[in-house]
Amino acid sequence: MRNSSRLIIGLLVIFLGISLPDLFASPVDPVRGNTSILNFREAKKIATRLHAGRGLTLYCRCRFTGKKVDGSSCGYQVARDAGRAGRIEWEHVVPAEAFGQSFVEWREGGPKCRHRGKTYRGRKCAEKNPEFSRMEGDLYNLFPEVGEVNGLRSNFSMAEVGSLGKFAGITFGGCRARIFQSKFEPMDFAKGTVARAYLYMDFAYPGHGVISDKNRKLFDAWDKAFPVEPWECDLYRQIGKYQKNENPVLRERCKG
Repeated sequence: MRNSSRLIIGLLVIFLGISLPDLFASPVDPVRGNTSILNFREAKKIATRLHAGRGLTLYCRCRFTGKKVDGSSCGYQVARDAGRAGRIEWEHVVPAEAFGQSFVEWREGGPKCRHRGKTYRGRKCAEKNPEFSRMEGDLYNLFPEVGEVNGLRSNFSMAEVGSLGKFAGITFGGCRARIFQSKFEPMDFAKGTVARAYLYMDFAYPGHGVISDKNRKLFDAWDKAFPVEPWECDLYRQIGKYQKNENPVLRERCKG
């Protein structure tokens, strides 16, 4: 019997072209990201509790209480939408569309995405994929922001917009975040946090195109130029209790 087993293994090695170490190796766990929070709705409830104490938006550091933004606290000036400027929304630093495009449900739709006999695609369809929902609900990528900024930032990539962006595009008064030619530049104090969110998401969800080769140098530079702050490390530890997965980027930066 033992000789027969050896013969079968030998034939598998030859036929499949694999080595013996590979044959008996333990499977690699591909999950590095969020597995505890199942969707964006659940994530927003938890994020509301986590960020209530600090009460500051990410890109502008405007004060907020509950869902109401105090624009005067950061010199905020409405650009286009006064209604959204007065309320908090939850911003994906890495936009949902940026990683959503890697899912077939977003691009093409799927068998579960039918309504009244018609098929649909996009975010609503992608949310039926558990992997997308986990990414969409990842707390390390979710921050409170002025609703208007969240809306106007849209799915634009991060960039240094340069001096021309100071006099063109969309600005917000004392909040000096800027939108110019479909690019978004947060205020300096947010750049490090933004970079570390991108670096984490790229680690946690490989193969989803989180960071382009063009932007990797930018995020590495922002990460070094704007070191982690104590509030960010406190948030990292709190998220870990809820989400139960490691963030090696913040673990390294928050040592000591």
